[in-house]
Amino acid sequence: MKSNSSRKISSIILLAFLFFSCSSDLDFDQVKDLKLEPVFVANLAYFDIPANQLIDDGGTHIAFDTRSFDVFKDSFFTNRLKKAEFNFEIENNIDRTFIVNLLLMNDDNQILQTISYTVPAYQGTTNVIKYPTEVFENERLNLLKQTTKIGFVVIIAAGPPLNNESLGNLKLRSSATAYLVIE
Repeated sequence: MKSNSSRKISSIILLAFLFFSCSSDLDFDQVKDLKLEPVFVANLAYFDIPANQLIDDGGTHIAFDTRSFDVFKDSFFTNRLKKAEFNFEIENNIDRTFIVNLLLMNDDNQILQTISYTVPAYQGTTNVIKYPTEVFENERLNLLKQTTKIGFVVIIAAGPPLNNESLGNLKLRSSATAYLVIE
């Protein structure tokens, strides 16, 4: 009998404490001070060109390709982008020197910016080159936001002729890091 009444008393005291919990007024105006700074990383471009597709006679030649780049059609993204970084890595297993030009172009095919990379000829050892990060801020970022196409120009330097039997590849890998500010 004693244990049953002590349980009832304990239950009543516990319920009383639950009704006297602490609370404070909520300030919904704090949302106005909210500032988010997300960072997104994505693949930018990739190509892998076999040497036997670069047939030439040993002189200087140019290969060209253009791809659509519609990232900036979304005004939410474009208006909040505060900085962008491009990272490039090129691997060359071909006994030729190359120059790879990345062309950032607008709808009228006008070149807004050109980024050039010299790629040394393959010498029998690993030939993977990581180039310095391209940073887009301020005026350079404004030009990037106008970009709707990316062009790739591969200039093949003079050297031993390439043909259907030529071995090796020229590979480009790249990524983009976007820094946004959402207020």
